[in-house]
Amino acid sequence: MPNEQRNSRELWRQFAGPNLGYIQQQYEIYAENPEAVNPKYREWFERWGAPEIDADAAPPAVTAERPAGPSVDARLLKQAIAAGKLVWNIRSYGHLAADIDPLEIGPRAEARMLEPESYGLTKRDLAALPAEWVWEDAPYPLQNGWQAIEKLMAAYTGTLAYEFNHVQDEKERKWLNRQAEAELPSSSPGSDQRKGLLKKLIASEQFEDFLHRTFVGQKRFSSEGLDVLPALMDEIIHELTNDGARHILMGMAHRGRLNVLAHVLGKPYGNIFSEFHHSPNKNLIPSEGSIGINYGWTGDVKYHLGANRSIPSGQTAETRLTLANNPSHLEFVNPVVGGFTRAAQEDRSAPGYPSQREEKAAAIVIHGDAAFPGEGIVAETLNFNNLRGYSNGGTIHVIANNKIGFTTESHDSRSTHYASDLAKGFEIPIVHVNANDPEACIKAARLAAEYRTLFHKDFLIDLVGYRRHGHNETDDPETTQPLIYRKVKAAPSVSVLYADKLVREGVLGADEVEQMRQEALDRLKEAYEEIKQKDYEDPVHQPAKVQQTPPESPVKAETGVPVETLRRINADLLKRPEGFHVYPKLQRILERRADALNDGEKVDWAHAETLAFATILADGRPIRLSGQDAERATFAHRNLVLHDIETGAAYCPLHGLPDAKASFAIHNSPLSEAGVLGFEYGYNVYAPETMVIWEAQFGDFANAAQVLIDQFISAGRSKWSQRSSLTMLLPHGYEGQGPEHSSARLERFLQLSAEENWTVAYLSCAAQYFHLLRRQAALCGTDEARPLVLMAPKSLIRNPRVASPAAEFSSGSFRPVLENPGTGDSPELVERLVLCSGKVAIDLAEALEKPADEVKERRDWLHVVRVEQLYPFPAEDIRAIVERMPKLKEICWVQEEPKNMGAWSYMEPHVWALAPAGVTVSYIGRPERSSPASGFQQVHSFEQQMLLSHALTYSKRLAQTTGR
Repeated sequence: MPNEQRNSRELWRQFAGPNLGYIQQQYEIYAENPEAVNPKYREWFERWGAPEIDADAAPPAVTAERPAGPSVDARLLKQAIAAGKLVWNIRSYGHLAADIDPLEIGPRAEARMLEPESYGLTKRDLAALPAEWVWEDAPYPLQNGWQAIEKLMAAYTGTLAYEFNHVQDEKERKWLNRQAEAELPSSSPGSDQRKGLLKKLIASEQFEDFLHRTFVGQKRFSSEGLDVLPALMDEIIHELTNDGARHILMGMAHRGRLNVLAHVLGKPYGNIFSEFHHSPNKNLIPSEGSIGINYGWTGDVKYHLGANRSIPSGQTAETRLTLANNPSHLEFVNPVVGGFTRAAQEDRSAPGYPSQREEKAAAIVIHGDAAFPGEGIVAETLNFNNLRGYSNGGTIHVIANNKIGFTTESHDSRSTHYASDLAKGFEIPIVHVNANDPEACIKAARLAAEYRTLFHKDFLIDLVGYRRHGHNETDDPETTQPLIYRKVKAAPSVSVLYADKLVREGVLGADEVEQMRQEALDRLKEAYEEIKQKDYEDPVHQPAKVQQTPPESPVKAETGVPVETLRRINADLLKRPEGFHVYPKLQRILERRADALNDGEKVDWAHAETLAFATILADGRPIRLSGQDAERATFAHRNLVLHDIETGAAYCPLHGLPDAKASFAIHNSPLSEAGVLGFEYGYNVYAPETMVIWEAQFGDFANAAQVLIDQFISAGRSKWSQRSSLTMLLPHGYEGQGPEHSSARLERFLQLSAEENWTVAYLSCAAQYFHLLRRQAALCGTDEARPLVLMAPKSLIRNPRVASPAAEFSSGSFRPVLENPGTGDSPELVERLVLCSGKVAIDLAEALEKPADEVKERRDWLHVVRVEQLYPFPAEDIRAIVERMPKLKEICWVQEEPKNMGAWSYMEPHVWALAPAGVTVSYIGRPERSSPASGFQQVHSFEQQMLLSHALTYSKRLAQTTGR
């Protein structure tokens, strides 16, 4: 026998052993089609040739006579299949047996599926199997199947635990498993890295301890029990920066926030200590059971404040770190950070949709373990991951899991095993990590950053630890969790555990550890001594005085556009790509716009909006518009994205404008209000030069986003000096559609109005809309930027009384007050002044066109004035009108909404303040109600006619007063 053949046979015998018959079968398949066998077998066949069998040496099971067909040891095959099931379950459920709970606070799950006995296997059985059968792609040599199982169990059940099997993309899942099985177990930090990590842990712990001892009784919502959090975030930032991110956008609630501000954002200790030192209730001990909120000195409590920092990311480049301001509404910052990130990634300088570079910016969001499954805004935000208008290349989520929410344990706060289980529905990979193993935490951070960079998708780290104190530092948790806090009190901190480990392993000495602690403490003491020596006056936040708008302000600027320019733009808007087929009915509607700017014609609401957008783009201002039906609009009036009826291709006319100098983005949003509105607000704050518009499907639905309206949009400027020019279009008006399709809750926005925090408007003509949009665009990015709350029309969209002639677009600007045409022509005779806003003004105008049935068909006693801008209240404009009416007896506010809703409660004191002596102020409208509107059309119609009649009828009281 030639040596070459003998060597080949020996190699096959050593490798395959009792399964040589099966290998022979695979070779027969290979001979016919090499691509049909496992790549590993194909490699062996190409290298060693056919698996020839020496009959004298072959096992009896292989050589025994049997019917024609492949020769296989059935018992070994069955064991191999069982071993494969075991391996699958180790990868899928190894996390259930993992060491991820530092104090073993939570219940342990059943994990019998990880025991070989559950599959009829023994250690001996597994040892008899070739390692390749059990772990086909093992990254290093293994002796047998049992060793493969041991290594896999070590990889999946240690202080790092993985959930990847819900990730459907096979390429991603294989990459993730490879990281868990090969890359992470083989990676270990060097001595200098381990010392640096210990230094960060000590700094984190000393900071919290110093605050606790120095500012007794004050709240700080410490990170103790999750002391590794700042180091974890630092590592994620480091990895993302190395991968090219130049903007890192972060959001988190108050737990651990001060520590992150100090050690990740670089906020000086002295600044933080000042906020404690000068807190108004610094010497007060809250009464038993009180939450005891301490007020900071910059408009909000200190553990809600954000910060910015720039760090080097190359020889010439820098990376900007931003931690978003966040109220106590925990997870509601999530979509805001998503908007920040998308804004940082997009280039809005060219026409069309803005170009996006996902590697340019990245988001990190820190969640609470009770809030992540408990707050619906989390699911709304996770849903953005792969949506065209909202994706940001992947957010890295970290659950700061201290196993408790205020006083509620996990078994009362969620129905799932893990706090992170919600993420599975969005195919987000999950790593659970023991917060007492800092090196494992750093590995988790690197894995998250690498996955995000490679696949541009979300990743979640469940950082499992505990909470050293109660919900806040004056709360005693032992009253509700005595057993848990018995363990907590006895538990050494992670810096102590890690220091002991490094000392045992000879990385450093105990004296070096003590020196690190002393240096960290000295830095804290030095910063505190500095602030004590300064003579501070407590800078308690005071509302800014309302200043008169200067003449050169964009608020007063002309917003008209020459009619020749409008006609040229209008013609361009009607052009289509060659061969593009618009839906015929829609094409006819759009073609009617061709003559709308001619003499004798008028421009309707939707056309005015399109012209406003086009001229804003021509001015170089980018626009972003979103909403649940923004492309077409709920009422089918906008149609800014056209669809070819033959190919389905989409085309936006605003993208084809030769005059456009900036991007126009329009996106149909998911069925979400809070998430989407938060995203748009964040986008606008981070890109203030952009005109950002959110349109509610119906204005009523904005109440599903009330937290964003209350805590961010209305108050962000006052609390955080955070400027926004976000525009909210909220369809509003009573057309008999019932309680949920009538009111945008105007009263709530007016109740929130103060310090000139925004503009609230309710318009009655298309030209006013045109000018207001252009004014709002001019304010973007300036010191005068304010959000705009617009009660948008529904039925008025197509009402001819709302349309405006071309002349009203070519000159002038937005007018806060309009006088109704046809009334007030003889101001010296006016006795009743009717003030109104929006749709009811058009209803009054329509009613006034009918012949009067009282007072000898004269209405010179009546004047109707439309208050187009409700806030800031246009007192001077209305006062100037009032002063022209010497016989005025009564000022009436007319509205469709119930008396306890709408604008009446806001308007009444303002109107009284400008009413001349002897003039009464009265209300005309529906009575007080608990529901916004009637659900019966006939009731609505009757009430509407009654209030119109009352407003336009010469009242008996007025007749008695005047002698008529």
